[in-house]
This record gives sequence, C-alpha cells and structure tokens, in this order.
Amino acid sequence: MNKVPVTVLTGYLGAGKTTLLNRILSEQHGKRYAVIVNEFGEIGIDNDLVVGADEEVFEMNNGCICCTVRGDLIRIISGLMKRLKGFDAIILETTGIADPAPVAQTFFVDDEVRAKTSLDAVVTVVDAKNLPARLADSSEAAEQIAFADVILLNKVDLVSEEERKALESRILGMNPYARIIPSNYCDVPLDQILNLGSFDLERIVALEPGFLTEDHDHEHDDTIKSISLTSNVPLDSDRFESWIMEVLRTQGVDILRCKGILDLVGMDQRYVFQSVHMLADSTATQPWRADEKRESRLVFIGRDLDETALTAGFSACKAGTVHG
Repeated sequence: MNKVPVTVLTGYLGAGKTTLLNRILSEQHGKRYAVIVNEFGEIGIDNDLVVGADEEVFEMNNGCICCTVRGDLIRIISGLMKRLKGFDAIILETTGIADPAPVAQTFFVDDEVRAKTSLDAVVTVVDAKNLPARLADSSEAAEQIAFADVILLNKVDLVSEEERKALESRILGMNPYARIIPSNYCDVPLDQILNLGSFDLERIVALEPGFLTEDHDHEHDDTIKSISLTSNVPLDSDRFESWIMEVLRTQGVDILRCKGILDLVGMDQRYVFQSVHMLADSTATQPWRADEKRESRLVFIGRDLDETALTAGFSACKAGTVHG
C-alpha cells in the first residue's frame, strides 16, 4: 500500500504559516489535502483563517501538539487512514511554539501511523524581520530551523539585502542541509515545498540520537501564555482600532502574536485582524452566514501579558459601552 505523504508546516508565531497554508489550498493543483491545525489557546482562530471549505480541517486546541495532544494527533491520523481515497496528502500545521522533533517523531514511533504515512518534509517558515530576536529568546525557533528540510525565509521585503544574506548565513550555520527559499507572503512554487520526499531520518537521528525513543524532553518558555477574548456583542470599529493600536504601541515588544476574527457594527463581513509585535494587518473577508453565530474572538500570545487590562480594554470596545 502506498503511504500517504505528510508535510509538517512549522515556524514561530507570526512567521506566516497560515498564509502559506492558504496559498497551498488556493492553488489549482488538482489535489486534496487533509489539514490538521494545532493552536496554542483555548479558543480556535486558525481554523477560521484557513481557506478552502472543501478541505478536511481538523483543529486541536488548548495545547501544544508536542506536549498534550499527541494522542489526539495519532487518533486523527488513524481515522483519516480509514478513508484514504478522500485525499492525496496530509498537511500538519503546528502551533508556533512547538518543538518539531516530537511532532515528526510521531510518524515513526506509532506503528499504525508509520505503516500508513510517510513524513515527506518539515517546512519551517521564518520571519526575516524578527528572526534575530526569536533566536535570542526562544529555543523553539532554533529547533524549528534545525529540523527543517526547507526553510521559507519570509518577509524579506522588511530587511535589507545585507541583512538577508546575514540571516541566510546564520541559518546555514544552524542547518547546512536545509534549502532556504526567500519569499514575501509565502509566495513560492508549491513544487519547492510539497512532495519532496526529503525528510532525512538519518540526519535527524545524528542531530538528536534519542529521536526514535518514546521519551522526548520539551519545556516551553513559561513566560509565554495566551489570552483568549470573546464577545457576543458587536464591536465599535473606531474604539477597537484605537485600543488595539495603543496596545501594540505600548506592549508590542512582548506581544508575539495577536489574531482575531471580529464582528464589527455595520459590517456584514468578518473582520480579520493579525499582528506580529507592532506590525499589524487587517482585512474584511467573507460575509457572515445567516445560520452561524456572530461573535468576536481575539487571541494574544506573548510574555508578561496583563489579562485583566486586556480584558477590560476589549470589553470597552463593545458597541453601546458607556465610557467615563
């Protein structure tokens, strides 16, 4: 039986993984992908940011895939294998603070998964602008680069040519085997990241001799946490814009990632907001369906976040809120 190829899509918070995933699903390639999305937070956002309603999207919330939900991953893959004719390959997008080693390990230590799937490649998306800071404060960012078969050096328009070359040199110093592809908005030919057959188990074992053992130590940065905010009351767009810009201006250094799908007063479309540190982007997307619950969901991931203040600020953005 031919094994189903699996691409592990990893990269630190805000690097552009969902952008790449959407690009893959939007291309006219004639293939169907089962997509597994893992988020770090108690409410789901990424599942609604992923385009392609025809795809199989499985979301695993409230836990890093390499720590608390590997059992869920194995069960999902086992379930997928029972309907092999439904798709051509699997794409697994990890949470931004996942160590890719135990994620990849899953495809070798579980007998059923190993028998029916093959790890095609680990693709790591890197934020060119923020990579130096991430390597200084996050072991996961380094691990994601070390385990990559392909490294998408994304957002190169935000750095100079000299800075880009220095980054590539530094990356190659950490992983001389990976192919580095510069990009903006993850705009790369799909044949450079999919169906590569390039995961080199021998290299990974040499890098980490205990890779194929069941036990894998992994500790997250305890200062990183997620804060999930929701509102069933529509938000005032001016209030939200003013509040979120002030939050990013004053706390952006500590906010690794912010992302949300918002219900704004007077807008029939979903309003998607995303930021990495102080860099923010927002856009109106598809209309709210008549049969779905309209609500706003906003997630912050960062260090030393003041949950009380963020909750109060978000609540003050609700339409009809009285300001003192």
